[in-house]
Amino acid sequence: MNRRFATILGALAFFAAPSTGAQPVKIGLIMPYSGQFADTATQMDNAIRLYMKQHGDTVAGRKIEVIRKDTGGIAPDVAKRLAQELVVRDNVDILAGFVLTPNALAAGDVSAEAKKFMVVMNAATAIITTKSPYMARTSLTVPQLNETFGTWAYMSGIRKMYTMVSDYGPGHDAEAGFQRAFKEAGGEIVGSVRFPVANPDFSAFVQRAKDLNPQAIYVWVPGGVQPALVGKALAERGIDPKKTKILGQGELTEEEARKSMGDASLGILTVYHYDPNHDSRMNREFVQAFNAEFKRNPNIYSIGGYDGMHLIYEALKKAGGKTDGDALIGAAKGMKWESPRGPVSIDPETRDIVQNVYIRRVEKVRGELVNVEFDKIENVKDPVKARAKK
Repeated sequence: MNRRFATILGALAFFAAPSTGAQPVKIGLIMPYSGQFADTATQMDNAIRLYMKQHGDTVAGRKIEVIRKDTGGIAPDVAKRLAQELVVRDNVDILAGFVLTPNALAAGDVSAEAKKFMVVMNAATAIITTKSPYMARTSLTVPQLNETFGTWAYMSGIRKMYTMVSDYGPGHDAEAGFQRAFKEAGGEIVGSVRFPVANPDFSAFVQRAKDLNPQAIYVWVPGGVQPALVGKALAERGIDPKKTKILGQGELTEEEARKSMGDASLGILTVYHYDPNHDSRMNREFVQAFNAEFKRNPNIYSIGGYDGMHLIYEALKKAGGKTDGDALIGAAKGMKWESPRGPVSIDPETRDIVQNVYIRRVEKVRGELVNVEFDKIENVKDPVKARAKK
């Protein structure tokens, strides 16, 4: 433990008054409210605001107070400093948010040292929850989606696959997970490539894949402008998803990407854990309320924030308003609920979310390009931690 931080924590513990019903529950949200990931933070924060509007700002007799801190982007040192300031200066009870893996890992150290409940609402690298025993996650893990998808791809009849991913951590995780599961099922990876994160020339990489004539191409790129650029390159190189299957994580066919790609997106197969078109009464009501409030559809960042607040509220209720880390993580472990994405739970051993994984195809429905769910794998755990137990 950082010696100065430990000394301050010790002093706070000595002088702090015991919790009473009159004290607010303080939640410190650490997110990139500015910079290239600002819209991601906005979507998550929108859902947090909506949940609090729907469920009130008092839980177990205690007022909820949210303190927002901006990391400005991928900035683990900043995230750690902000987490320490929130704990020491603002005396927060809970740390939450965390769009990006490096920031979540850095703040995890503070959660562990200060024994503060921490809810990761997006960051998806598998190891994150190992950084603190007081941490739970309400989003996903990259292997949870991509290992499931690799197995599904083989079971669907694909035998030869080419993979192409962005050359940084999440892309590597997705590539490793998909390839592992596809090969274990019996499939063959006929080639693979990693392209630069910044300004890649997708056309050259797509041509290389086309030259090998695989049955299918798996693509992983981050959300934003790149999915549409990949789609454009695939179309320009004459790769028809009806003949050569195109597979990817859900970012590949998110709303803005589909609009940019147009009909070139038809037939693309993706794996995801949430889509605003998911057919359930709860999700229809959630999407309607979100649109009424923010004039746009929710996305995976929204659902991570919405379910993150649900976990916090229900853990506080179950703990009788206690806010110490042991009480809250104890209440969170094993918790189950119905989310707009479907049934979810918190794995009591890993503190990761257990959820349905959906396979979707881009189709035209009433003149609009949408992701249509046509298969699902239920109650999927993080496979990395499941293997580690064996």
